[in-house]
Parts: sequence; C-alpha cells; structure tokens
Amino acid sequence: KVILIGHKGHPEVEGTMGQVNADQVTLVETVEDARTVQPPEDSNLAFATQTTLSIDDTAEIISVLQFRFPDITGPRGEDICYATTNRQKAVKDIANNVDLMLVIGASNSSNSQRLVEVAKQAGAADAVLIADKDAIDWERADKAGHIGLSAGASAPESLVQGVIQALADRYDLTVTEHGDIREKVNFKLPSILTQ
Repeated sequence: KVILIGHKGHPEVEGTMGQVNADQVTLVETVEDARTVQPPEDSNLAFATQTTLSIDDTAEIISVLQFRFPDITGPRGEDICYATTNRQKAVKDIANNVDLMLVIGASNSSNSQRLVEVAKQAGAADAVLIADKDAIDWERADKAGHIGLSAGASAPESLVQGVIQALADRYDLTVTEHGDIREKVNFKLPSILTQ
C-alpha cells in the first residue's frame, strides 16, 4: 500500500495514481489526513511525495506517518526536486528582509504557489504570484522598500530579467543576489527530439 503525499488534481499526482490500482494508493494532502488515514491492517506501507511540495509541510506529514506507522518505508533520497528545494531555501533566507516577495510563475504551478506560501510563512510582509512583468501590482510595489524576487522552477530566465528591468525602470534599484547554490544540471533531450 502506497501513501502518496500531494495535491489532488495535480498532474503529477494524477499520473502517479493512474499507474496502480485505486486500492493500492491513498492520497494524503494535509497533516490532518496523515493523522486519520487508515490503511488496511498488516499492509506493507510505503510513501512517496509529489516533487513540487513545500519541504516543511511535507516533512511534517512524513513525521506523522512515521510516528503512526513505524515500519513505513520511503524513498532513499529526497523526493522534492532540487530546483524546488533550492528556491524554497533562498526564499526563506530573504523573506524576513522584504516588504514584498514577487514570485514569477504560472497560476497552475504548484512549486510557484509553494514559494508564495513559504515566503509568507518565513516572514515576508507580503508575497504574490505574478506571471510576468505585466502582472506587477504597482500599488503594492510602491509601498515596499525592499522587494524580493524568485521564480518557479520552470519560469524562464527571460521573465526574471523582464521583471528586474520593469522594477529598474520605475525605481532606483540595487540588485543583490542571495544564495550560494548554482544549478548546473543539464538534461539531455531524447534522441527522437534531436533528430
């Protein structure tokens, strides 16, 4: 029996759950779900997580599951993708020092939505998801002395540069990068796409 930690309706969750019979997997979305889930007696339990979740929320859910089911097994490595992990850490590091955190990403992007949540939980006075420079709420931005900027894992760098330029066009801007992790992972395209 697999307990899948994730958000109902997310494509990754739908795809994962679609790979096994419905009675073999149970979706857990919250800590409360973890406290109340009732797998069949004597089942060999395992858990997996959606890759774009909040690290802190996921850790709490896993902790509850491990407390309730000491024999539950999980992945050997971290299920949360490295790009999501890196961005959440960077947002946490600066959140206390910003009046407004802008997160660039699509409204249906789980990892982008988590960045907004993480920013607020970590102390940002305000945090908002924007699609691009044209979605900046200038009334909000005008009230901020310090603006933080992050982007979802799939947001192209051109969108980030566009937001920085829009801010620079309006304000006397000093840009400071935070975080010491540089992502240098390159994925090789499948041969069918390179032909």
